[in-house]
Amino acid sequence: MSEDKIIQKLLEHDEQLSRVVTKDEFGEFKKETLQNQEEMITILKRLDQERIFTIEWVKRIEKEVEEHHKEIEKMKLKLKVV
Repeated sequence: MSEDKIIQKLLEHDEQLSRVVTKDEFGEFKKETLQNQEEMITILKRLDQERIFTIEWVKRIEKEVEEHHKEIEKMKLKLKVV
């Protein structure tokens, strides 16, 4: 190969090497990614707990509505409003 081609290849390799991620850069990226994932997991855990409480709340409300419905039916019968 001629000197010009060798120089051109060296310049190409230098450019490619400048785009390679360093160990420190990768470590920072990994740390940031893990931190973001931890935040997402925390949010998901809260949402899951909220869902459980909401389901229980809905069950209590449904029970209360059913009791009210029974009371209303009793009142209708007594008032003969059926």
